Amino acid sequence: MKTTASEVSREKNLREEVFRAVRNYFNFKHAPKPFIPEVTPIPPSGKVFDESEMIHLVDSALDFWLTTGRFAETFEKQFARRIGVGHAILTNSGSSANLLAVSALTSPALGTRRLREGDEIITVATSFPTTVNPIIQNRLVPVFVDVEMGTYNIIAERLPTALSNKTRAIIIAHTLGNPFDLNQVRTFAQKNNLWLIEDSCDALGSTYENRMVGSFGDLSTFSFYPAHHITMGEGGAVATRDSQLRKIVESFRDWGRDCWCAPGADNTCGKRFDWKSGDLPYGYDHKYTYSHVGFNLKATDMQAAVGVAQLDKLNYFIERRKYNFKRLKEGLSCFEDVLILPQATANSDPAWFGFPITVREKASFKREDLTGYLNEHKIGTRLLFGGNLIRQPYFKDIPHRVAGDLANSDKIMNGTFWIGVYPGINDEMISFVIDQFHSFFKK
Repeated sequence: MKTTASEVSREKNLREEVFRAVRNYFNFKHAPKPFIPEVTPIPPSGKVFDESEMIHLVDSALDFWLTTGRFAETFEKQFARRIGVGHAILTNSGSSANLLAVSALTSPALGTRRLREGDEIITVATSFPTTVNPIIQNRLVPVFVDVEMGTYNIIAERLPTALSNKTRAIIIAHTLGNPFDLNQVRTFAQKNNLWLIEDSCDALGSTYENRMVGSFGDLSTFSFYPAHHITMGEGGAVATRDSQLRKIVESFRDWGRDCWCAPGADNTCGKRFDWKSGDLPYGYDHKYTYSHVGFNLKATDMQAAVGVAQLDKLNYFIERRKYNFKRLKEGLSCFEDVLILPQATANSDPAWFGFPITVREKASFKREDLTGYLNEHKIGTRLLFGGNLIRQPYFKDIPHRVAGDLANSDKIMNGTFWIGVYPGINDEMISFVIDQFHSFFKK
């Protein structure tokens, strides 16, 4: 039944009433509070939002569409444009994005370039587990290369030592938002006909040679967990320039199906009952034809709605992270005799996820002494993810190779931590953090 103009007007007015109430609730419940030293926590990461995100979220909830819909479509288009690629595929987390990216490369549609069981993928051990886990989950073999101190990124000069006749791809993260050496890595990948996946989950807004990270690889991944540059609560995305890879990623995300209809849509291809696929009878419903061993890793439209609002703030978020990082670097530079402070990769401009610090081996104190002191004063700290992943309990019986040694990965496991630079940390908080480092060293 057709909606009348009066019904449309009534719905609009009702929504506006709800949105006014949401604004009032935000100002009552979530208005910023003053910083109280030693009382107010300074977490290493967190979400920053205002009434706009809450209104978008409620707007989506009023639709009650729930699965991917109008906000998801808007987000994918805007996000792809922002990264500088043709396609962005929304998913339910950054970890799922990595799983989709690696799984997509096993598709039979890729012919001789598809990854098969036992093939090798070059990566690094100083990593978040879900950068490496999709390699294992697809019965592939991770090959680990060590990282540099200071940048905490792959020692690109060691890539040739990792190469074998089984090597098919590279997946590396831009550590804490610091781009890895994309020139060397991409040149190596192209020379050896390897797929390149950029794990950009911690690096949204970082640039390399004035170009957004996530636009260099065959595939790239992003996370929208609350700790990251923008948030949907849970959420992630895979980005690519390649329309074939886009279709494959969407298939793996959406149960492995061959059909590319959006949720709620039918017969987008115009021949839903005119396909002949595999050993299925001619005309078998294309919506129930499956070309991959897939998953259901879609995000909800409510998540996407929050992401659309967050994208409007991305420029501010990026600049604030850079500003906080700069202040910390300047304020802690006098301690470089005992601390290794972070160093941006050459030709890059990171939108830092965090501020990594390594306690030098010659120091008279241990990492735990410093992090314990900071935490006592309500300054949150985190280790550099899994440290050296091959030392983790779950990795005990995992087939893998190590190219050279992982000496720096072990140093990071024992001596590195990071503190926050996220946009919720203001000038007063940064000054307090710097003061606490000075107090620690005075003692």
